[in-house]
Amino acid sequence: MNTADDTPQAACTGYLTTHVLDTVHGTPAEGMKLELYVRESSPDGCSDGRWLSLRSVVTNADGRLDRPLLSGDDFKKGCYRLIFDVEGYFRSKGVVLPQPAFLGKVPLDFGIADAQSHYHVPLLVSPWSYSTYRGS
Repeated sequence: MNTADDTPQAACTGYLTTHVLDTVHGTPAEGMKLELYVRESSPDGCSDGRWLSLRSVVTNADGRLDRPLLSGDDFKKGCYRLIFDVEGYFRSKGVVLPQPAFLGKVPLDFGIADAQSHYHVPLLVSPWSYSTYRGS
């Protein structure tokens, strides 16, 4: 059992979470693979830089992660990319998809401007469409 001091909300810094919902089956998207990247500044300061991989994770039975994607000292202002393996998830659930699938991996680029806030990036997804927003 977590005490109040163990929760991300009790910390002085913000944190990043996600939640994936499967709109075909009307369930949380258990077992979806996600990759998180941060955009590094380029050495010359003139270009966009490159994407640096931070971690790969898999959603739990609730379509969430067991802990924040970023928190504490890792949670910083910057440009981030979450990549959701939509095709792999739906194929693993037995959904018949064309080859190639309409949606393979869905990248979501977003910015963190306030390192003291909670950023929540949900994804509602089917093999044919997706929707996202800044959640709470």
